[in-house]
Amino acid sequence: MPDPGTKVALITGAGTGIGRATAARFRAAGWNLALGCFGADELAEVERDAAALALLCDVSDDAQCRAAAAAVQARFGRLDALVNSAGTTRLVPHAELDALDAAEFHRLYAVNTIGPFQMVRACAPLLAAGEGGSAVIVSSYGAMLGTGSSIAYAASKGAVNTMTMSLARVLAPQVRVNAVCPALVDTDLIQRLDKDVFAARRARQVERAPLQKVASAEEVAETIFFLSAQDRLMTGEIINLTCGVHLLGDA
Repeated sequence: MPDPGTKVALITGAGTGIGRATAARFRAAGWNLALGCFGADELAEVERDAAALALLCDVSDDAQCRAAAAAVQARFGRLDALVNSAGTTRLVPHAELDALDAAEFHRLYAVNTIGPFQMVRACAPLLAAGEGGSAVIVSSYGAMLGTGSSIAYAASKGAVNTMTMSLARVLAPQVRVNAVCPALVDTDLIQRLDKDVFAARRARQVERAPLQKVASAEEVAETIFFLSAQDRLMTGEIINLTCGVHLLGDA
């Protein structure tokens, strides 16, 4: 049986990228983990961690979000941190307006925007119990300037930022809600979608960003862990993790 005194984190999108790195960071700190993933391949990857509770969780499905929260309660009896890392996109050049349709907007909003809302709503009672907890949503710097993999993606993340402030207001003081907005990340979705596009964007950021680098998933995970486990003063914050790209004032 899990130690009831050990803190618990539920991380969606835990099979890849930032989600996987975040799980490793919490594990290193001795937390119990519930790891949500999408599809059989990701589930098989997550299930290799026998010490964690592996959950098949399509965050666009409210029933699966509620089932994940119930599974955490049944297994651990508590939840101290929720990390919403699940996300999706596809590459659509911004100037190609006819390449986007309503279906693509709905698909991205279902996962990127509605998904985190449903997860926070499902987990809010557990997070609010005891000492209170934290929810962190992985957004994107594309939300700030309307940049990124597509207009639909940027819009979905812009909505996430607004929603973060709304949730922080209504869930306080028991639950803190913050968002992180990375620029390009070395395990970014774009790398998996198109390696050539990723390589070009990476070179451009390294050349132009004041810190002359691209973040790793582990570096983003470190900030997520801080917000979840160490900070007690921040809520409703939208935190840029851009290597200074935001100082340039353009895309």
